[in-house]
Amino acid sequence: DIAPAQTSPAERAARIGAIGSLPAELRAAVAGLSDAQLDAPYRLGGWRVRQLVHHIADSHANGYIRLKLALTEPNPTIKPYAEAPWAELPDSALPIELSLRLVDGIHERWATILRSLTPAQFTLTYQHPERGSLTLDVALASYVWHGRHHTAHITELRTRKGW
Repeated sequence: DIAPAQTSPAERAARIGAIGSLPAELRAAVAGLSDAQLDAPYRLGGWRVRQLVHHIADSHANGYIRLKLALTEPNPTIKPYAEAPWAELPDSALPIELSLRLVDGIHERWATILRSLTPAQFTLTYQHPERGSLTLDVALASYVWHGRHHTAHITELRTRKGW
């Protein structure tokens, strides 16, 4: 669900709503999981559920900062990061509550800024060294997709395993 060249006000509002609701959806997806379940991979060769939660926090913290950069600098070049090595760092073994709280705060702040923007501000851009110039509309759609994608990994695993 990447934003087309023209995003309707209704589509944009729905995406902003999705940014606001992701923390509750992620919390619901992991509710009641044991440490053993959190340390299960969501698919063969995939990240563990715990890593997914920490990854969402890492990724969305970057997305929030990228938004702020685009709003305060002309077409800033952002720094990409190596997601897989980040997921192997020691903080990815910590309790997920730490990242759930981070997602709570980031998404509340992110949604607050997004709700305040004018339609013209959604056309502001940042430069991604690998993906090129991205508008805030495209970035918003991308992060909505990202949150839903990884939350679905968790909920689909729960369904498959009967958790």
